[in-house]
Amino acid sequence: MLVRWRPRFGLAHSDEFDRFFDDMFQSGRGVGSSEDRAWMPCVDVAEKDSAYELKAELPGMKKEDIQVVFDDGELVLRGERKWEGEDQNGKYRRIEGRYGRFERRFALPEGVKADDVEAEYKDGILSVVLPKIEAPELKQIPVEIK
Repeated sequence: MLVRWRPRFGLAHSDEFDRFFDDMFQSGRGVGSSEDRAWMPCVDVAEKDSAYELKAELPGMKKEDIQVVFDDGELVLRGERKWEGEDQNGKYRRIEGRYGRFERRFALPEGVKADDVEAEYKDGILSVVLPKIEAPELKQIPVEIK
């Protein structure tokens, strides 16, 4: 059976289309004022053979405004991205950058060497390396069957 495809948002449904974008912008998923949206930095986490690597995008932040701590089995990233631009002449038409405080928590699996964690902040990227505890080598011992 052949069924004709009818797009959800056609010209006949422009009110629905407008409502879709209004909802998106007001909910903080799209472009709106920075006050209506919470700011959470994007984070990538990768597992390597010997460590977990976490990279957080923190553009425009100073190293002094970022904290990396362990808290009850979680890695916690927190900080504040401060608004430093003062508009003396009233010329800003739109500000889409997000500012304010943030906190991200990541549950860590067993086997992370908490004392050997390293963090580096360079070019707006925070890199955290969480070394794994080396698992003891399992030996195979043949057992004689009687």
